[in-house]
Amino acid sequence: MKVVIVTCFDTYEDRIDLLHEYFCKRGDEVTIIQSDFRHFKKSKRIEEKPGYIFVNTSTYNKNLSIARLRSHYAYAKKAFELVENIKPELLYAVIPANSIAKFAGEYKKNNNDVKLVFDLVDLWPETMPIGNMKYFPPFTFWRLMRDNSLKFADFIITECNLYQSILKDLLKNSKKDTVYLAKKEIKIVNNSVLNEREFHLCYLGSINNIIDIQQIKKFIKALHEIKPTTLHIIGDGENRNLLIEEINSTGAVVKYHSKLYDAAEKQLIFDQCHFGLNIMKKDVCVGLTMKSIDYFQHGLPIINNIQADTAEIVELYKIGFNLTDTNIQELVYEITNIDLEQFVEMRKNTKKVFNDFFSSVAFNKKMNVVIKELYE
Repeated sequence: MKVVIVTCFDTYEDRIDLLHEYFCKRGDEVTIIQSDFRHFKKSKRIEEKPGYIFVNTSTYNKNLSIARLRSHYAYAKKAFELVENIKPELLYAVIPANSIAKFAGEYKKNNNDVKLVFDLVDLWPETMPIGNMKYFPPFTFWRLMRDNSLKFADFIITECNLYQSILKDLLKNSKKDTVYLAKKEIKIVNNSVLNEREFHLCYLGSINNIIDIQQIKKFIKALHEIKPTTLHIIGDGENRNLLIEEINSTGAVVKYHSKLYDAAEKQLIFDQCHFGLNIMKKDVCVGLTMKSIDYFQHGLPIINNIQADTAEIVELYKIGFNLTDTNIQELVYEITNIDLEQFVEMRKNTKKVFNDFFSSVAFNKKMNVVIKELYE
């Protein structure tokens, strides 16, 4: 079977690589069409990659800008010119960008024999911390590019159950399922050495406008008042200096490790840490984050304020704690009374959650279910 996957961002490349491997193992002929602009690095991609076609795409500097929307739209138009030439039997469209949904829907209207799958890995503008602005033009128009195209899909995948809940009226007559974000297993031994007299936390990932720096500050301040606390930061972003300054103001120590991509290097830092921080602003509508999967992959329990899927998993499988606006003091008291054996147990639970729900094995099993239902 001829499969084409259209995606815009290298942000989701772990998922795309898993899809590529999955379809190739089935014996399918797979082509991935992707932008050559790296969203996080704001730079052009130079290296090639087997199975990928990288489309020349206009650049942008700001994440929330007209230039970005124009870039996405122009990319989607070019991408579907390539789709027209390839003529796939299965078209797998990764949304966002919402313009990909628009062009995929139009392609399906003109090529009814193709099977069209939408993979909703994010919801724009719902996940953006822009308050009520998301309900007014031009954001409404942006959202409708996706919403008006959903009816053309033969199957709709969401990366978390929350997204199905938000779109329930639009998806009520659709074949659908959740396929969680996933990463390949890593062959690294977890040798955690936790300090009983101090607390060590880690923040991993992009330090941008959707993380709740003030909530992180309040939590660390309360924790540091009971035990000396250190925050390890792995990553970068426009709010890096602000995060460091705010945590320093609490009296806690900040250790900035910059960006790290090597799993062994990250593990050395995670082995010192009691928890990873998975904390975003309340008006960011997400049920699961990439950083949480990274933590789980390395067996690091989390302090979490993400709703729905992640909150339920944390509570059900005992892999950390859920933080709210009202439970900081109560939570800090509970954490400071945990012994090392309980931390060891949480780490085991966390690794098991990764293997059961977020590993490549779990991903492939779920994709088998999707493909079976798609062709029923």
